[in-house]
Amino acid sequence: MQPSRLVEFSTLEAKCAYLDNKRMRMEYKFIEDCPELLNQKLIQRGWRRFGEYYSRPKCLNCNDCLSLRIDATNYRFSKSARRTIRKNKFTKFMIQKPTITMQHLNLYEKYHKYMEEKKGWKHYSLSPNSYHELYASGAMKFGKEILYFVENKLIGVDLVDILSDGISSIYFFYDPEYSHLSLGRFSMYQQIYLAQTNKLPWVYLGYYVEKCPSLSYKADYKPYEILKGDPTLAESPIWTTQKEQ
Repeated sequence: MQPSRLVEFSTLEAKCAYLDNKRMRMEYKFIEDCPELLNQKLIQRGWRRFGEYYSRPKCLNCNDCLSLRIDATNYRFSKSARRTIRKNKFTKFMIQKPTITMQHLNLYEKYHKYMEEKKGWKHYSLSPNSYHELYASGAMKFGKEILYFVENKLIGVDLVDILSDGISSIYFFYDPEYSHLSLGRFSMYQQIYLAQTNKLPWVYLGYYVEKCPSLSYKADYKPYEILKGDPTLAESPIWTTQKEQ
């Protein structure tokens, strides 16, 4: 199966979204009707999917964005992880094809206003069409959303791709009124558990940036591997364990 359309392009250099005093440049692939195998190969080579757009950094003189994947097969839940899971004993979840409702949009808005106040994130309200383009389109058969509920109230939305060798974590947002449940960590533990249950060896977390607090947390989930370089589709991706770096 071939994609209906594939367009490649790059952005101009601009201020880095992750690190002060750095410049960033992104390369993109717009892929309409992306086949599952192509999606798999791109994720394995450090690309990130948002809707029908795949992207990865292509910066000059900087390699601080590192693609990281958790070794789900050998991951062991710590006492802290088990405490977080116990805190969520009344949290229910369901997995389905990505959708868009007013609950989704209101929760997204609430979360990003909270993060704007807490961490200084730039906040952009999303229209229904923009949300669909970012999180619902391009899902094909592999894109899913994991919805979290407490007493039938939607409190978290986790967007993922389920691959033949693992789970690609795309984006998670939650209700800040339920911060005491550590929903960010809980959603990550659920991804790892889902991978283990389905005998999938990896959870792909996207970019780890050591000096960016919003991305540095990913190294907490050990053991993990880091992708070497920016392999093309014609090249085999080489992932190295933490000790081999």
